[in-house]
Amino acid sequence: MLDVLTEAFMNDPLVCWLFPEANDRGRLQAHFYRPLLAHPAGETYLIGRDEGASVWLALAAGQAPHDEHPDPPETDSVFGEHGTRLRTLGQALAHRHPDHEPHLYLPCMGVVGGRQGAGLGSAMLRHRLARADTDGLAAYLEASSPRSRALYLRHGFEDRGAPVRVADSPPLWPMWRRPRR
Repeated sequence: MLDVLTEAFMNDPLVCWLFPEANDRGRLQAHFYRPLLAHPAGETYLIGRDEGASVWLALAAGQAPHDEHPDPPETDSVFGEHGTRLRTLGQALAHRHPDHEPHLYLPCMGVVGGRQGAGLGSAMLRHRLARADTDGLAAYLEASSPRSRALYLRHGFEDRGAPVRVADSPPLWPMWRRPRR
């Protein structure tokens, strides 16, 4: 799972901004994804032969995705100078994260390079969103590229305000999807 997410996001605009040195990017991404994969409210999905992966967090009303460890003490020792970027971006996104009702949060979903565009992302979304619809749960995410934003729009997500930018970061589009009944 960790390897799939790392490979899938290796050239993502936001990941490249967070971790500009290509030689260090994979290691830093792994440190970023580990807490998500271990999150107590998390569900993980693999598709194909380890070709795509997604992490969903089931959050209660008022619960933030990083309540357990909002600013882990090891951030600076692990991420070095990039820890400041991570914290600043996290704070900007936290202000936009909905907390008014229970919902699913999709912090990351990725497909490895050679399989992007083959429908794997859509399959992962259809699978989990069908269950969300049955359960009456809304879903929230931040799209990190125009291409991923277009995918999420096709699956019923809507923009939740203007894109978020921190300093010279690429835009992130907060998106919300009401359950379909």
